[in-house]
Amino acid sequence: MHPLRNVIYIQTQNSWVHKDNENLVLKVGDELKARIPIHKLQGLVCFGQVSISPYLMAHCAENGITITYLNLFGKFLARVEGPISGNVLLRRTQHLTGADREKSVFIARTILTGKLFNQRAVIKRYLRDYDKEENFALDELKTAEKRINRCLEQLTDCYSIETLMGKEGEAAQVYFGVFHHFIRQADFKFDARRRRPPTDPVNALLSFCYTLLTHDCRSALETTGLDPASGFLHQLRSGRPSLALDLVEEFRPMVDRFVLSLINKRQLTIKDFQTLPNGSVTLNDESRRTLLAAWQDRKQDTLTHAWFEESVPIGLLPWLQAQILARFLRGDCDSYVPFLWK
Repeated sequence: MHPLRNVIYIQTQNSWVHKDNENLVLKVGDELKARIPIHKLQGLVCFGQVSISPYLMAHCAENGITITYLNLFGKFLARVEGPISGNVLLRRTQHLTGADREKSVFIARTILTGKLFNQRAVIKRYLRDYDKEENFALDELKTAEKRINRCLEQLTDCYSIETLMGKEGEAAQVYFGVFHHFIRQADFKFDARRRRPPTDPVNALLSFCYTLLTHDCRSALETTGLDPASGFLHQLRSGRPSLALDLVEEFRPMVDRFVLSLINKRQLTIKDFQTLPNGSVTLNDESRRTLLAAWQDRKQDTLTHAWFEESVPIGLLPWLQAQILARFLRGDCDSYVPFLWK
């Protein structure tokens, strides 16, 4: 089994990060802020004004450690990585498969099957947890569950990317239409999914965590030897990690549950957010630290992966799914099998 390595999130502004023997060292001016062993490092994610020494950058490039730069609000800026690794024959097969419309639809349909199944699982979980509470919208949630189940069944009749995306959009509208019922803090309001920019705390949390998930999925694909830019559901677009976005889809409902947990367990409150002049809502610095710590803890939790038939850390799920996709492209198995959350 592939070891679960650490991702270090650096958000201390005007910091200088360098390599000292086998340690990553973070300083602000002459003040030492952190010293971390580098041998189990998978990636560095830098928020805002963070500087990295050329020697640390060279070490990361040589050892497959990706450096990702985001702005203070979690928007992707740039990515630094070393030479592309992996089997060139696998990537060639991936590109040829992506150019085949029928094969692309087959994989895309499977990916969306996983996403809709997992969205339905979120609804079923909350139906089970809160079915005895008064004033809880049981009928509305049961209707939403049935509608998503119908969309799930109708995926088998979709033979183009456009019709698949249409069905995914219909399911998303139903899912986010009842999402506010899952929120147990009265101060947090949600009426629709808003991305650019997120205009409320719930959307800000979703967007931020989806960015973290995309980073993990892209790293998993690169580690496996796949090209993160060449997708099947998300078609080719310059500068877009299309395959990473494909892989993200089946894990979005798990991220949604993570966000709901942060809110419902009051790990974050409405005071942890700020509204910018353009109307965008974002986390403040301290609450971002709280979220990142919870994100890393969540990745250490384990669950059973049905395909591999063993208990694995949640943080390894993107890598395991990338492995399944690579095996399918090589012809070692009959189909890509999405992760179905139960």
